[in-house]
Amino acid sequence: MIQSKKRWQIERPDEQLVSQLAKDLKLSTMIAKILVARGVTTSEQATAYLEMDESNLHDPFLLYGMKETVELITQAITEQKQITVYGDYDCDGVTSVTVLTTALERLHANVNFAIPNRFEHGYGPNKDYFAQLHAEGTEILITVDNGISGIEEVAFAKSLGMTVIVTDHHEIGEELPAADAVIHPRHPEGEYPFGELAGVGVAFKLASALLGEPPLDLLEFVAIGTVADLVPLEDENRYAVKEGIRRLRRSKLPAIKALMQVSGHEQNGLTEETIGFTIGPRLNAPGRLGDADPAVHLLKSEDEQQAMGIAEELNEINKERQQLVKEIAKEAEQQVAVRYGEKIPHVFVIEGEDWNPGVVGIVASRLTEKYYRPSIILSVDHETGIAKGSARSIEGFDLFKELTKNKEILPHFGGHEMAAGMSLKIEDVELLRENLNEQAKQVLTDELLQPKLSIDVPLALDEIEIASIEALELIRPFGVGFPKPVFLLENLETISTRKIGASKDHLKLEMGDNEERLDAIYFGAGALADEMAPQSKLSLTGDLQINEWNGRKKAQLLVGDVKCDEWQLFDYRGVRDPARWLPMIPENAMFIAFTEQAIQHFAPFLRDVTILLVGRDELAPSGSIVLLDMPQDNEQLQKTVEATQPNRIYLHLYVHDSMYFKKMPDRQQFGWYYSFLKQRGSFDMQNQLDALSKHKGWKKNMIKFMTKVFYELEFVTLENGEITMLASAGKRDLAEAPSYKKRQQQIKLEELLLYAPYQDLKKVFDSLRKIDAVEEEKLWI
Repeated sequence: MIQSKKRWQIERPDEQLVSQLAKDLKLSTMIAKILVARGVTTSEQATAYLEMDESNLHDPFLLYGMKETVELITQAITEQKQITVYGDYDCDGVTSVTVLTTALERLHANVNFAIPNRFEHGYGPNKDYFAQLHAEGTEILITVDNGISGIEEVAFAKSLGMTVIVTDHHEIGEELPAADAVIHPRHPEGEYPFGELAGVGVAFKLASALLGEPPLDLLEFVAIGTVADLVPLEDENRYAVKEGIRRLRRSKLPAIKALMQVSGHEQNGLTEETIGFTIGPRLNAPGRLGDADPAVHLLKSEDEQQAMGIAEELNEINKERQQLVKEIAKEAEQQVAVRYGEKIPHVFVIEGEDWNPGVVGIVASRLTEKYYRPSIILSVDHETGIAKGSARSIEGFDLFKELTKNKEILPHFGGHEMAAGMSLKIEDVELLRENLNEQAKQVLTDELLQPKLSIDVPLALDEIEIASIEALELIRPFGVGFPKPVFLLENLETISTRKIGASKDHLKLEMGDNEERLDAIYFGAGALADEMAPQSKLSLTGDLQINEWNGRKKAQLLVGDVKCDEWQLFDYRGVRDPARWLPMIPENAMFIAFTEQAIQHFAPFLRDVTILLVGRDELAPSGSIVLLDMPQDNEQLQKTVEATQPNRIYLHLYVHDSMYFKKMPDRQQFGWYYSFLKQRGSFDMQNQLDALSKHKGWKKNMIKFMTKVFYELEFVTLENGEITMLASAGKRDLAEAPSYKKRQQQIKLEELLLYAPYQDLKKVFDSLRKIDAVEEEKLWI
């Protein structure tokens, strides 16, 4: 058996709906399955979904307070008042600033932007920064992607005489800030039809209202911010990202061209994954380590040379960020080992002195991914006495809700169900750790603490076609709310396995089902090859892609997880040198011998291993067993398998004295020898054996064996090497002689276990694992 890394939760789409949808819209069953699994079950729904256009954007004036907000800003533009767009330092904030300032510039507003420095000002609204902006002439302050939790800070800005407009999408607390206007898709007094906009989505709605129509060219920025902020790709978010990606692929913006060039990606192949793993991190990087302004300057740049210079700068900052993450993650892991050992808590709260607050969120994500626990990583500053950090969660533990229960010791916090940021006194860190772990014990069950893999697209091999994989483009983008399909291929036969890569740390598989074949690549799983028995039936999950080589396209699966529900047999019968197969044996395997000779034979190779002898030592259940030599009989083997109940059996089956090639004398040979003895009456075995052996061309051991059989059947007596035929000997079957029967059984046992093809051998042990007495008689000799 091979255990999967995660707990598979398989949902199977209704086959009737799949068939009908595929027929009505001429879709492949693979595409139809993905749609049905995500709730798109009718032709009308699918058509509307596949053919999204500008009509999917809601009227921005449906947002509560939009009319009054537009009036305030329009008046400010008319009076040429100084407008400052105040954003967040992450990718969503940077794109939000870009969208709104661009729209205001098109209206000839007197506008600039400000983004707080993570280290100087912290997250969101900041009184000192507000005072600085006021002193520099700001009259209208518009927040984007922040502000909803800045109750005191907004009040302070108002007290300075500034007009404050808050646009945000983060969770709303118990009260709203006393701003002149608050634009939020989930405003408690509003009825906006879609509440899951990103910050840049809210900024786009405000830009649309100000301009009198949606600025579709700005959807490039909306797509980037929306994907990077991990909001649901549903409703108008979906259209914005889909259309935005279409535009990004042919964008003339210097920023996009430069970002693609420095990252080494093809612009025309850009997807939501390119945004998430390539564009987003580079736009996030400057705000994580310092000033986020360069990211905005890049996006707004109209000069290709300037854009390339900034993109290269961001690329270097991103490399620095990656190194910092690596170093802090290593220190955090060391803390986990020292503080908890093998007893993993429900929630990690890990703190470190002078850890860069800009990257602790990424470290928290890595910790959560590795241990599947909510994680908070805090950077402590003993000069200020403050710990600042970020948190990431797992399904079932609402971070914002659980942190709210600790608001007495959290003067500043905010975020979502799955991610949050906070600051608190260093002296309260231990209390937060204790509180959150106690809270988690109340809501996180054992099942919730096991990582889950949701699978909703089971496929048969004959459903996988190049055209179907290419058609995935029709239903992109994938993301939160419309996850990328996790394909499941069940009980496929392993045709071949091969370790690949310079260090042989990756695995290439060829899987089969009847006449169909599929290549699969499992990165980082080279060692798994040693755990896969030949022709194992595997179930695999992963992502289907097209591998193109020399103009030939071929489907392949990038494996995410794998499991094997059947027991496995590993055949090392023909490998004489133990040094060649011992490294393949698991550390906890049980080594079993059936004879003392085998123990003596293997003792030099297994100095540090206990070898159990059947019949002498007690056998207990074990996941893996190694059968070092041949059993004496069928019953012995059956009882060994029953006692150990293994999931893995490793066969070597050393034979001290093989009978298979010695064969059994045939009845004609027995008959001649019987007649020979009867005619002579007696035979001097001691002195005449050599002569008889040469005369008949028989081996002496065979003559001795036939003599023993005759003795056991009471045909002859044997005394001091003298064989005497008994006149009273009656007719008896040769098989009645114990030695004849034993040799017959051993020959058949060797034939069955030592020389049978792998598949036949597997069937033997399949039967042994579930055999009853009747089945045993049918199977064995």
